[in-house]
Amino acid sequence: MSDSIRDQLLGMGFKPAPKPERKPDPRKPGPGGRGQRPAAAAEANKPGKPGKPRAERRPSGPARAGRSQEDIDLAKAYAIRAQKEKDERLAAEAAKQEAARLRREAKAKFDAFIVGKSLNVESAEIARHFEYGGKIKRVYVTAEQLKALNAGQLGVLQQNGRYLVVTADVLAEAEAIFPQGVALKVDPNAPAQEDPYADPQYQIPDDLVW
Repeated sequence: MSDSIRDQLLGMGFKPAPKPERKPDPRKPGPGGRGQRPAAAAEANKPGKPGKPRAERRPSGPARAGRSQEDIDLAKAYAIRAQKEKDERLAAEAAKQEAARLRREAKAKFDAFIVGKSLNVESAEIARHFEYGGKIKRVYVTAEQLKALNAGQLGVLQQNGRYLVVTADVLAEAEAIFPQGVALKVDPNAPAQEDPYADPQYQIPDDLVW
């Protein structure tokens, strides 16, 4: 349209046609962010809209402090229990070693005490059987010694696998030093069934294997 015709139309009261509105280029960054219009950026940040999930926020304040205190208390409890168990193991081991030491000392004193106190007779032929350590053992004695053993006037001690006939007094003193060394101690007032081998007529063949 020429300028003269446009001027004539304007003079007749016609308004000029509005100019088309320019749309912003979505590829150019705007004030709302890179490559996204402010309205679109706000829309994407609204809750409930699909998109990139937000990073989970770590608890802070009293909740986080309470959890940390709980972890500390639990760690302290574990440390206390571990230390207690360690102390108990050390105490048990120390008690075991002390008991072994006392046993060795008592055994050494026992061995020294019974030196020269044995009444065994090499020619003795009577086997006196008795129970010791859960097994049947025997010691050879004379007829007189057998009667004295059954009457409680003699006793039998065990030393390194050997069985020694001793007097009742020696037996009592040895028992006070090292009780484990007493192999046969007869109570003359005890019922006969408690010591079935006390009967002189109760003989077991020597060739019988126990």
